[in-house]
Amino acid sequence: MAKYWNQAIETLERSKLEEIQLQRLQATAARVYNNVPHYKRAFDGKKIKPTDIKSLADLAKLPFTYKTDLRDNYPYDLFATPMKEIVRIHSSSGTTGKPIVVAYTKNDLKMWSELIARCLVAAGVNEDDIVQNAYGYGLFTGGLGLHYGTEELGATVIPISGGNSNRQVMLMEDYGSTVLACTPSYALNLAEVLRDSKIGLEKLKLRIGIFGAEPWSNEMRLEIERSLGITAFDIYGLSEILGPGVGIECSAKNGLHLWEDHFIAEIIDPETEEVLPLGSTGELVITCISKEAFPMIRYRTRDITSLKYEKCSCGRTHVRMERFTGRSDDMLIIRGVNVFPSQIESAILASGDIAEPHYLIVVDRKGTMDYLEVWVEVAEKYFSDEVKTLEVLAANIKHSIESTLGISIKLRLVEPKTIERSEGKAKRVIDKRQK
Repeated sequence: MAKYWNQAIETLERSKLEEIQLQRLQATAARVYNNVPHYKRAFDGKKIKPTDIKSLADLAKLPFTYKTDLRDNYPYDLFATPMKEIVRIHSSSGTTGKPIVVAYTKNDLKMWSELIARCLVAAGVNEDDIVQNAYGYGLFTGGLGLHYGTEELGATVIPISGGNSNRQVMLMEDYGSTVLACTPSYALNLAEVLRDSKIGLEKLKLRIGIFGAEPWSNEMRLEIERSLGITAFDIYGLSEILGPGVGIECSAKNGLHLWEDHFIAEIIDPETEEVLPLGSTGELVITCISKEAFPMIRYRTRDITSLKYEKCSCGRTHVRMERFTGRSDDMLIIRGVNVFPSQIESAILASGDIAEPHYLIVVDRKGTMDYLEVWVEVAEKYFSDEVKTLEVLAANIKHSIESTLGISIKLRLVEPKTIERSEGKAKRVIDKRQK
């Protein structure tokens, strides 16, 4: 089985990688300055020209790009190539009713497919696999991104998209799917449907899961692996940068490799916007250095992580990104304490035997005081056992969450399927303070 898709690039020594990065950064900066009015204004506002970029350290002098910039330049004003060169448009939901619009040239799509192929091989997928692609097709980047990369690899793809979970499970058995690609929350949904069906794990050929598009804890990974009988890998991407394929875990599962011949990663303090020292935890910022249609310069992803630059045991030299602790923009502040949903998820799944790992976080305010309530689904057996059993379970979960967060919470245990299921990204938080 192949260990690399492009061994020469994936194992390139760091000095050579940085030479490629600098050359591509200089070229990209010049192109956006000359072709995108927004970037010309932003560069001029920082009193910097593309010719001022002499080293990778000069990246810190360039302006950031924010999600609001995409909204303000809706729909096409951030494109760096003429429309006649654009062969595909994708978009993701926006917070103001207008979607985020992204574009690709033929070369962009070729690059995207190649990076997905790299990712799949890093996770152990090969040309003999049958990939059930349950990411959403259409304007969302997930489905088509994985689709073309799977074909580039030479594996078989089942373009089933999301939804119709009973049919998903049926086709897993009938078509002999060996790889499942979807959001981690939908994987849990499928595992639940599988348990309710007459199809046992022994009838399936699944061996690998490629999951992304939302933060998920290691505890959730273990639950998915147990319930589906697979090895689960975390894939990273976002529409503004490319879509899935920006990075992925390898067999070592010691961080996600980001493909540095196409992207430059930085870690900043989300409040001061200062670049942080190596090894620090902060907000991930990504600069595209090879995209033609829609290159982002220092895009603030809002994802909270850290980076490791030492060579991985798998042989790859590309930087590894720690799995996210959360996002700087979905962080909740409860009575002065910063709370990420992923912290609560980890605490729930680490607290004991939770057969139904579905939860909902409800935040409300009474007077001047914020309250945090967590709903947790538990197996039906707990409601049929003695009341004391349910009380002990509730106490364990509550203690685990409060110990993790350092604040008091209200816990509500609910029966299976009480919390609404998602076929895409799970809705984890209801913040009533904003209503």
